[in-house]
Amino acid sequence: MVAPMSAAPRSSSPPRRRLRGFEPAAGLMADSIRRAGEGRGFALARLLTHWPEVVGAETAAVCRPVRISHGRGVDGPTLVLLTTGAHAPRLEMALPLIRQRVNACYGFNAVARVTLTQTAATGFAEGQAAFTPAPPAPLTPRPETLAAADRAAEGIDDPQLAAALRGFALHFLSRRDANRKGRNP
Repeated sequence: MVAPMSAAPRSSSPPRRRLRGFEPAAGLMADSIRRAGEGRGFALARLLTHWPEVVGAETAAVCRPVRISHGRGVDGPTLVLLTTGAHAPRLEMALPLIRQRVNACYGFNAVARVTLTQTAATGFAEGQAAFTPAPPAPLTPRPETLAAADRAAEGIDDPQLAAALRGFALHFLSRRDANRKGRNP
């Protein structure tokens, strides 16, 4: 007599049930982000994901966290920030405030020291500082485009509606002109 085939061995926990429909991307990527962060010394992943909220938008625009190192004989972990050379003097003065904000975010003394690493904005293979560039200068519309936008809002009695319609027409016509210019140089 042949013994009946048994089912595959079950794991101790049931498989994770997927939600119906869309799932938040943060939930799908949480484990991957945590593992990658811990590999770089970031056991506290919130520092990477919420950097602008922790230190403020102005400071976050000119620096970013690189790693947290636990050296021998040091009182606690050291947070290393990457910045360009031009912003380093201002950030050097703000290091105590940055340390205070990071520790306030976690509610305990998560970082004992903060140090800066300077790099060029481009040029190094590993330490490139990818900071937000300045917004492009607005383009001046051509006189024909301005006249066409004025004609679009000509018969409107309400000044606010006329201004909104003129702005919309100006935006639309400027984009159309830019697209044509890009296709036919």
